[in-house]
Amino acid sequence: MIIRKAVLEDIHVLIKLRMDFLTSYVKLMSESESKILEENLFNYFSKHIPLGDFIAYICEIDDKAVSVAFLTISEKPPNPNFITGKTATVHNVFTYPEYCRRGIASKLLQLLIEEAKSQNVSSIELLATEAGKPLYRRLGFEEPENTYMRMNVLDEEFFFMAESV
Repeated sequence: MIIRKAVLEDIHVLIKLRMDFLTSYVKLMSESESKILEENLFNYFSKHIPLGDFIAYICEIDDKAVSVAFLTISEKPPNPNFITGKTATVHNVFTYPEYCRRGIASKLLQLLIEEAKSQNVSSIELLATEAGKPLYRRLGFEEPENTYMRMNVLDEEFFFMAESV
């Protein structure tokens, strides 16, 4: 088992792992949605890996990527909840089913937490599935008292417009 930090040369591996995560946990996508998403992921990773505000750790077994976890770092005006102004979000904690229950995701998350500390991040958040909550609690994550709200600005029309371009 090899665990390593992703580099630019890993973009296609990161895209595959992200797409597999999304189709496993989120929703099925049309071929055109998948194509647009893959292009946007390529552009995102190409930009943010060199900036250092996107970090991913990949676990490989027998030269096959079997697990991944992402961390994005952003800077906001400081407040008492994030005194440095730097916050991070964990995304895409994903392990192929045949490699689950081996402690891989836990190790990847520990590495991301260390990265966040080294970059002076005040807090880390994530969206947890029920299955993931025990792991996140063991690592020190707590459920906040506040409730986040979200508004989608882009809608499905975006996909149709992007297809016609």
